[in-house]
This record gives sequence, structure tokens and C-alpha cells, in this order.
Amino acid sequence: MLGSTHGTLTTDFRARVEACGESPRTAVHSSAAPSSDDAVPLDVSGRPLHADVPDLDRFFRPESVAVIGASDAEGKPNTGITRQLIAWAERVGARLHPVHPTRPTVFGLTCHASVSELPEQVDLAVLLIADPLPVIEELAETKVKFAVAFASGFAETGDAGAAAQERLGAAVQRSGLRLLGPNTNLNAFEEFREDLDGPAIALITQSGHQGRPVYTLQELGIRLSHWAPTGNEADLETADFISYFAEQPEVGAIACYVEGLKDGRSFLLAADRAARNGVPVVAVKVGRTETGARMAASHTGKLTGADTVVDAAMRQFGVIRVDGLDELQDTAALLARARRPKADGVVVYSISGGTGAHFSDLATEAGLTLPALSQAKQDELHQWIPAYLNVANPVDNGGHPVGDWRGRKIIDALLADPDVGVLICPITGPFPPMSDRLAQDLVDAAEQSDKLICVIWGSPVGTEDAYRTTLLGSSRVATFRTFGNCITAVRAYLGHHRFTAGYRSPFEDAPRTPSPSYRKAQALMRPSQQLSEHAAKQLLRAYGIRVPREQLVTSAAAAVRAAGLVGYPVVMKASGPQLGHKTELGLVKIGLTSASQIRDAYRELTDIARYENVPLDGILVCQMVERGVEMVVGVTQDDLFGPTVTVGLGGVLVEVLHDAAVRVPPFGEDQARAMLRELRGHALLEGVRGAPPADVDALVEVVLRIQRMALELGDELSELDINPLMVLPRGQGAVALDALAICR
Repeated sequence: MLGSTHGTLTTDFRARVEACGESPRTAVHSSAAPSSDDAVPLDVSGRPLHADVPDLDRFFRPESVAVIGASDAEGKPNTGITRQLIAWAERVGARLHPVHPTRPTVFGLTCHASVSELPEQVDLAVLLIADPLPVIEELAETKVKFAVAFASGFAETGDAGAAAQERLGAAVQRSGLRLLGPNTNLNAFEEFREDLDGPAIALITQSGHQGRPVYTLQELGIRLSHWAPTGNEADLETADFISYFAEQPEVGAIACYVEGLKDGRSFLLAADRAARNGVPVVAVKVGRTETGARMAASHTGKLTGADTVVDAAMRQFGVIRVDGLDELQDTAALLARARRPKADGVVVYSISGGTGAHFSDLATEAGLTLPALSQAKQDELHQWIPAYLNVANPVDNGGHPVGDWRGRKIIDALLADPDVGVLICPITGPFPPMSDRLAQDLVDAAEQSDKLICVIWGSPVGTEDAYRTTLLGSSRVATFRTFGNCITAVRAYLGHHRFTAGYRSPFEDAPRTPSPSYRKAQALMRPSQQLSEHAAKQLLRAYGIRVPREQLVTSAAAAVRAAGLVGYPVVMKASGPQLGHKTELGLVKIGLTSASQIRDAYRELTDIARYENVPLDGILVCQMVERGVEMVVGVTQDDLFGPTVTVGLGGVLVEVLHDAAVRVPPFGEDQARAMLRELRGHALLEGVRGAPPADVDALVEVVLRIQRMALELGDELSELDINPLMVLPRGQGAVALDALAICR
């Protein structure tokens, strides 16, 4: 029986957290984030392990502002912008200084010919000029902290524009100031309602118009605190604003519209900071299709990344990805305002059996838990609901009880159930006066309960008083217009709190110094070459991953001796640095049981290699391993995130079914196991049709060792493919039967 390597690494990655408290800011931190004076810790590849949080207070609340290119000439585009900036400066209490080389005043304010003539050091410079590059050095000399560049014609226009943006970014980096844009807009200087209270949504968009639905939530009583229109992100990027917003006490949720990520690692560090602080991040990320990816690139000039990797990375760090702007606004609003759930159970309460059944079917399919109410609870409900109606969950009251005192009794009884954390009441259309009474009872109950109440108001009109005044006037009831958006938001709400309750930053466990395995592996690397199977397996051995008993031979006689040592039956395979798929070329022979078969196989393999003009480093004589589940584990390099680890069904199934899961290192045992649960073929590991359960612990251990290899070798390893990794029955380990490795 082959030995197992599992059990040595998994405990290093185990979560060590306790339950979180009530406040979203009490999510457990594994260690305090470094202060601005501390050196940021680095991983083994020299990459930071904490997000650098920019101090953006003086960007959003400056004491002094310079508007370069200010104008009050009628008909000029800069005139309207200048007027809006003057109004904004008055609202935030900032002193505004117009700058223009030929104007003595602008809108009655003294105008200065250049930045160097300003009467004071300014916090923020707004650049209303076509080419911001010449001004950057002047801004740096006067110690300006922030600048905003509206100008377009940069990376979104093609290669020439990308080169211009690169020059602008380099100048900004030398200057020491921080730049928003170019190709941004005035959204950061919008007027936010000051009469709203409670946790707020902070908004980040790369396209200003796409943030409008979230901005207009203020008209429904939902507070918005910030809007960061990042544009082309020559300097400040989405990740900077996520990190900053995650530290602001008034921010209850961060809503993002993302066309492309500037840097995958920075995004994950920012998402990690938000997760450690318990602040939900909800994002629309375009680029799911090739068409979407092309359009995003033309608009912001960024890499969109392989969408499967982006999607997996977001899930891995708790970013809630939604598809539509309506989902973005509804999900962000719920997560910003709702308290931590008391339970995961959802109860559906309606006046119609059909409505309740329809919604419950959709909710269950989406993964929400609808627990059956206890018999005692059902008996209690039947005090007010006719006995012939179903009250097990969904709860159908038949209609009439909502019109009198019984309606509130039913709601209170449902909220009192310890298994219920969310009550959802779909109201498919107005039916006054009962719908008015039902809405008021739900609002009144929400004020006295610590559990979430959601209402779906299905009327297409939306002018009804029960909706506009009663439901939208409540800060405690979450009101939706569609079944789908309610389900999406509630699922995200429950999932976010489960995720953050047990969250431990994977960056805390990332290796910071090379392991002995790395030193062994580095000696095996061959820059810009593909390793032979034999060399690739030596790379695996360096990281403690089991391979079959095997010997590399260069003669038929040596092959016979090797077979005797390895033990019959054996597999013989050609091994060379240019060989990928050996089976298609006939370069694999299995089930060999005698010396004569060994000699014949050796001759045939070498003849084929000679005919195909494939150089060999020898013939592998390998132990034959038959009983197990074939899996694939690999490493690839993603343009945005760097090394990524993939696990899936092995053999030909990975090519036919594409059943694979992806994670971005670093990650721990919990994520490795989550990868396996995501596979459609996960049941094969549990044992089907009489097959024994596979050694999942050993498989998890291989995944963790591979991600350690990916972290340590970094971009030295362009690609690694173990296919198949034979996962043996439980307790017997896992064996890498074949491997391909390409060095960069």
C-alpha cells in the first residue's frame, strides 16, 4: 500500500477564529493591520501581504481646491464644470481657487495665472485641460496632495493613448501626488443628501452613468456617502477606494461597477481588508463574454482577465458578484442596512398559496434554507389561520387575517421562531385596504424585531401609498420589486455573514521565506523550457507529492531490470522535454507483465520517437496504479492575478466536461475543500456504484502543496499539469501518474 503525505500542511492553514459579535466591524482580525509607519510585510515572492490604504480624507473633504482651466465664459464646457465645483466646494467647506492664464476673475473669484501663484497649498487640483501631463510636475512642486484629470484620449483609444497614459502614470508616481483618472467625470463632486442616517453605501464606478441607479437610492431613503469614478486608473484604482471605504465607520457596504481590474493582487488585498472588517463588497464585473470583454477594453483600456479566474477570486475573498445594476442597488442596500442574522432560516409568508409556493420554489432552488416550522409553531399559527391552510413554510394565511388584529399576531409568531432569521412577504399586487394593513404591520413588527423583514411589492405602478410611504419610509424593512432581486440579495446577505464570521485572512498564512522544497525545485528549473515527465516528477517530489515507483532507463536490458525492481505489472512511457500528450503518439504502454513485453515495448517506443523526431531523455518504467479516482491539479499564470491553482476531474474528462475549480494563492484548507465541493463530479470522490470513498484528505494536501509551489516559484513556473493524479481509496494517499511543467 502506498503511503500518504497528508496531515502535515493542512493544520497550518486551518481557521482559528471565534464567532463574530453584533456589529459588522467586530469581524475577527487575525492580526492588526500595519500602521502607516510600519513596514508592509511581504510574501516569499516579495509581494505585499496587506493593502496599502491611501489617506483619501483630503480628497473627499479638502480644505482648499484649485480648478485649473476654470472658466465662466458662456457656452464653454469648462464653465458648467466650474460652476458645479464651486457649489460642491461650498457644501464641503473648501476654499476654491480658479486657475487660468488669461482671466483675472472667474464667477467673481480671483483667478490665478498658474498653480505656482496660488495663495496657499491646496489639497485637490481639478484639471480641466486637454493634456494634464505638463501640469503634474508643477503640482508636485507646490505639494498638491490629489489631482483629478477629466481628459480622455488615453488607454481607452488604443496603443498611442496607452503610451500617453503610461507617461502620465510615471510622472504621477515621480511627483508623489495621487491622481484620479484620466477619463473620469464629476461624480465624486455630486450632491449627497445630508438628511439621511444609518449605514451608507460607498460607490465605485469606472463608468459614471452605470452608477446612477445606486446614486438614486437616496430618493428611496438609502444613504450614499461617497462616489469614486475611477476612470482609466492611471494611479488611484478601484482597490485603493475599497481599502479606504472599508475603514470608514459610516460605510455599511461598498458597491462597485468594474470594467477591468488594474492589478489583481491589489484588488484581492483590498477585498481581504474589507472581509476582515466585515464590510460587504458588491460588484458588477463586466467581461463574462468575449463581447463584454472587448467593449470593456475599448472603454477603459484594461485587462479583463479570464472570467473564470475573476469569478473564483471574488468568491474566494467574499466579493459578492451580481449581474445587473438593479441587483447591485438592491443587494448593496440590504447589506448596508440589515443587522447580522440570528439564523439562516427563511420563512415565506403570503396571503396566497400560489404566491408562497412560487416564491419558495425559486428561493429553494437558489440555495436558501426554508426550514419546516415545528408542529408546535404550526398549532400556534392555526389559532389565527384556518386549519385547512398550509403553515409549515411557506405560510399561507388565506388573506382575511391580514385585515385585522390577527395579521400582526402571525408576523410576531413567525419572527419568534429561533430557526427563522429572515421573513419574506411577497405582495404581488395592491389590494387595499388589506395590503395597506399588511404593509403597516410588517413595518411595525420590523421596528420591534432584530430579524430581517423583506417585502416584494409586485405592482408595476409603484405609486401606491402602502409602497411609497409605508414601506419605503421604513429603514428596517427591505423592499424589493422582483422575486429575483430579493432572492439574490437575501442569499448574499446570509452568505456574507457566514463568510465573515469564520474569516481568517489567507495572507496571514502565506509563506514569507523560501522552504527547503523551493531550493530543491529551483535547481530543477530550466528557463524557457518544458521539462520532461521525469524532471517534472522530480519537481513534484521536491514538494513532497507522491509519484509512482519508477526508473528512467536508456536500454532494453535496463528496462527489464527496472521492471523487476518496480514490480509487475508496469507502465512504460517515453520521457522527453518536448513531449506533451504522449498517448496520441502511441508513446505509452500499459499493463506489461513480462520481460519480453518490456523489451518489445522499449523497441517500439524508441522507434516511434525516432520516426516522430522527438528527442528523449529515456524511457520511464513505472509502477502501475489502477484503482482510484483520476483528478487533475495544475498551475497556470493569469494576466491579472499571477499564479492560479486548478483542480478538476482528470484524464480526458477535464477536456470534455471542463469540470474544474480555480483559486488564487494564497489559500487554506477550507478553500481547497471548497474547490472540490464546486465540482459537478464531486460525488466520484465519495464513492459511486460500489467504489470506495477516495482519500480526499490526501487530495487536499496535494492541492495545498501545489499552491505552495506556485507561491514560491512565482512566474518562474509558467504552467504545471498533473494529469492524472490518482486519488486512491481513503487512507491510501494520492499519486501523480503523469506531470507536465513549463518554465518561464
